[in-house]
Amino acid sequence: MRDINHFIDGASFSGTSGRFADVFNPNTGEVQARVQLASVEEMDRAVQSAQNAFEGWSSTNPQRRARVMFEFKRLVEANMNELAELLSSEHGKVVADSKGDIQRGLEVIEFACGIPHALKGEYTWGAGPGIDVYSMRQPLGVVSGITPFNFPAMIPMWMFGVAIAVGNTFILKPSERDPSVPVRLAELMMEAGAPAGVLNVVHGDKAAVDAILTHPQIHAVSFVGSSDIAHYVYQTGAANNKRVQAMGGAKNHGIVLPDADMDQVIKDLAGAAFGSAGERCMALPVVVPVGKKTADELRERMVAEIDTLRVGVSTDAGAHYGPVVTAQHKARVEGWIDQGVKDGAELVVDGRGFTLQGHEKGYFVGPSLFDHVTPEMESYKEEIFGPVLQIVRAASFEEALSLPSKHQYGNGVAIFTQNGRAARDFAARVNVGMVGINVPIPVPVAYHTFGGWKRSAFGDTNQHGMEGVKFWTKVKTVTARWPDSDLEHADSSFVIPTMG
Repeated sequence: MRDINHFIDGASFSGTSGRFADVFNPNTGEVQARVQLASVEEMDRAVQSAQNAFEGWSSTNPQRRARVMFEFKRLVEANMNELAELLSSEHGKVVADSKGDIQRGLEVIEFACGIPHALKGEYTWGAGPGIDVYSMRQPLGVVSGITPFNFPAMIPMWMFGVAIAVGNTFILKPSERDPSVPVRLAELMMEAGAPAGVLNVVHGDKAAVDAILTHPQIHAVSFVGSSDIAHYVYQTGAANNKRVQAMGGAKNHGIVLPDADMDQVIKDLAGAAFGSAGERCMALPVVVPVGKKTADELRERMVAEIDTLRVGVSTDAGAHYGPVVTAQHKARVEGWIDQGVKDGAELVVDGRGFTLQGHEKGYFVGPSLFDHVTPEMESYKEEIFGPVLQIVRAASFEEALSLPSKHQYGNGVAIFTQNGRAARDFAARVNVGMVGINVPIPVPVAYHTFGGWKRSAFGDTNQHGMEGVKFWTKVKTVTARWPDSDLEHADSSFVIPTMG
């Protein structure tokens, strides 16, 4: 049995907690490895390594830190195939999708390569008589990221790329379901020239999470996962005087107006709803056609499109998507399909009980389609996180606009139309954090920022881009005066300073 160790102080570290979790191959249902689960003491060991590395790394000039990022990017690209295959073997997404996972993470690393420019502060000459004022951004110290199973390359790089580039040292607690790629990324970071202790990977469960949230030497925590856990992370971290950004769940809607290009809509919906087996926080699991004619056409054509989808093992180059990540998650998704039927929605295509010949024990779920879903249904209110698409019919633009605006989640939304004025109005008024106009998965590019609203995000700072630079740094503002004569030494120390 292969053991997946922690990565602490620049090297593999075999823990002493004696606790392990199984890592499965989702294609076969077999255990392929076991991952160590950290104790509080092992987490502290990683923190001390990061603390020891902080002074030297933070005092390294930004240009030299950027060179490490450039080399890290080159090494990840050189090892792309190995990383993608490793990722697919533990997550289950098809290899092409795994490469996309890695590439979207690399785009944030590319942004981090420009950190000397992004870190430049502000300067005001002559703010007062002989007085200049300037500001600088400084790293926080030891910081941490807690990442989910669905993007084991992208989301860690979203976090540690910017955090390390600005001068922090980092503790990564990845998902224990697919932990190998994060370890490999840490190894490549060391190969790129980062000193030992700059990036540490500590595996674990709730004990490790709580150790991060309560450790006095960890100053900031970034989290992506379910909303209930995000809320817990935010509350606990803030109560322990940490800066926290905690991204939660989603129920993204796709609004289809009658003038939309239906050929493009169907292709976009199929990829956004069923790609990666629906295990994306930016998936599009709800489609809202406006008007009966639009809804009837969309349903008919989506049924035909689903018939063309190929579910296969993650190494099948012809498969559109692979298995879900674990047996428990398969049962959860099928349980939500059961709930949709119980709610009274019409199950048009049933993906329950799907099996793949030769891989009968794999965690496969076929594509499912519901029609006549309503906002009162439990299956509409909650995130399913599987290959399930729900049709919620709307009679008007205003009704369609209100559905994502009133939903408890506010991560992403898309509108499909050829009417620029309607799209502009929708983008301005919808109560959701990220909007796509004829773009089904509106994940912003790396030099903008990622973040939802309502129960999709806790904290007031988004991920990556300049928001990421702000989150992982603190601002110091200096007011400086250099007196050049005794006349400027007048006794005014008991008067509040002004710039008059």
